[in-house]
Amino acid sequence: MLKKAIVAAAVMMGLAAAPALAADETFVTKAAKGGMAEVQLGKLATEKASSAEVKKFGQRMVDDHGKANDELKTLAQSKNITLPTDLDPKDKALHDRLEKLSGAEFDKAYMHEMLNDHLKDVSEFRTESKSGKDADVKAWAAKTLPTLEEHLKMARDTNGAVGTSGTSKK
Repeated sequence: MLKKAIVAAAVMMGLAAAPALAADETFVTKAAKGGMAEVQLGKLATEKASSAEVKKFGQRMVDDHGKANDELKTLAQSKNITLPTDLDPKDKALHDRLEKLSGAEFDKAYMHEMLNDHLKDVSEFRTESKSGKDADVKAWAAKTLPTLEEHLKMARDTNGAVGTSGTSKK
């Protein structure tokens, strides 16, 4: 009787943990998609931007998100999480839209997107770093958060420099 109760309790604990771990897995997958998009859009910015500041920002996205993506791949492999290999359709559509722009028009559109994107990223990474259930995923989010906060500050500054209104400051 006691054995059945222990087994039942263990099963229930495992089931209770499953949604939390699923949330961490969702975060990892979403972070991978976002990181991939940041690198692709950053490369586009280094090619198409007219402003030296926007080109510099784009290169920083390629460098920092490329490094974070590599770390995330290693983490995902250790957790048996399969990461996406293609851009999310929404990110692909954004890439295609930005690719058609040039000069100041590109700069404004790209920086507007980067500001909005990093506002969301900082919020999501902050939440994961505080509330994540998987210790390794939580630690990676906490380690990556300061870089994203720096990107947000850079996006605000660069966005202002290229003359867009952007979104509200947090």
